[in-house]
Amino acid sequence: MTHLDARAVLGLGAAAVLAVIVALTIASGRQPVSEPKGGGYALPELRDHLNEIRSITIMGPENKTLVSLLKEEQGWKVQEKDGYPADGGKLREMLITLADAELLEPKTVNVERYASLGVEDVQAKEARGVELRLEGLNQPARLIVGKVDDDNGATFIRRPEEKQSWLAKGVLHIERDPLRWLDKALTDIPSSRIMEIKLSRPGGKSLRLFKSKPEDSTYNVADLPPGREADSTISGLASTLAGLNLVDVFPISAVAIPPESNLLKAQYRTFDRLTIEVKAWNQDGRHYAQFSAKLDPQPAQSRLPSEGDTPSQAPAAGKTPGSPAQATPAPDPGQRLEALDKEVERLNRRFAGRVFAIPPDKYGNMDKSLTDVLQPAATGTRQKKK
Repeated sequence: MTHLDARAVLGLGAAAVLAVIVALTIASGRQPVSEPKGGGYALPELRDHLNEIRSITIMGPENKTLVSLLKEEQGWKVQEKDGYPADGGKLREMLITLADAELLEPKTVNVERYASLGVEDVQAKEARGVELRLEGLNQPARLIVGKVDDDNGATFIRRPEEKQSWLAKGVLHIERDPLRWLDKALTDIPSSRIMEIKLSRPGGKSLRLFKSKPEDSTYNVADLPPGREADSTISGLASTLAGLNLVDVFPISAVAIPPESNLLKAQYRTFDRLTIEVKAWNQDGRHYAQFSAKLDPQPAQSRLPSEGDTPSQAPAAGKTPGSPAQATPAPDPGQRLEALDKEVERLNRRFAGRVFAIPPDKYGNMDKSLTDVLQPAATGTRQKKK
């Protein structure tokens, strides 16, 4: 092959390569450009700023407010439920999931297909999703939360100002009922703390149970008739305030309260002299109650360790008799009394001006008279009276 022929071959090869490149460029121009798989975070401004959020509003169909959560000095409140405390743990879990909601995969930009993902604008009458509105950041944050993809542990979302919808990391089940955002723990006073219980109901004989010391195994029944003794249910009555969760909560103005003479009344006193008073009634198949808390500082102080109490002088582990004793410091009476005052304050913030729907079993524990807890005395059994 001559030098001229070689140059011709090389020239043809270069032309062929160039032709291929041009063809590929044209072909790629005809194909739609695929969108990136990842797109950052659904609410990047929320990351590292959870504690700055001051309000969360959940909007539903026809742009109606479903739930309003407001952060105040004492914590989060549910505005639709008379400003009652919200479940802070549940709320924070939602915020963390939102902050971690990484955009995994772009979905439709077609408005007509939004409904299939539940990400249409909430102005729509039949909107399937909800819109979250968060205040407290430099700029208000908004996000439409649609259907959950349980198989992938993800949720369909869309920013209201954008057409692009996404599949985002994390399962976001946004509750639409204000009741489900409440902190339902009403009281949690264990039975071991209860010293005395007084129960009365219309037309029934009052019932009074008491213990002299916390370590007493059973309660005594006041005014016990001859030949009768208390049945095994009385100890359970002291657990009424333990793990008491509300069913619902209302402002007093929203509930028709029966006359005083038609109410159940219950009083629970603890060994440290916290007193919880309850008025309860049954209406339309639901059980309602009002609560109040108070503390008698003098008796409470008398039950607390005094400065003159002598701590145990038993030798500590590793010490020989005659060496300085390692006594456990007695609780400071002033601190204990301060803690009790704070407990009363906290309880009354929840109780004041409100009526609660409570579980039937807790109501049943208060709906007792003396005759309800008696049985024939076993031979040789004697009941202490007071």
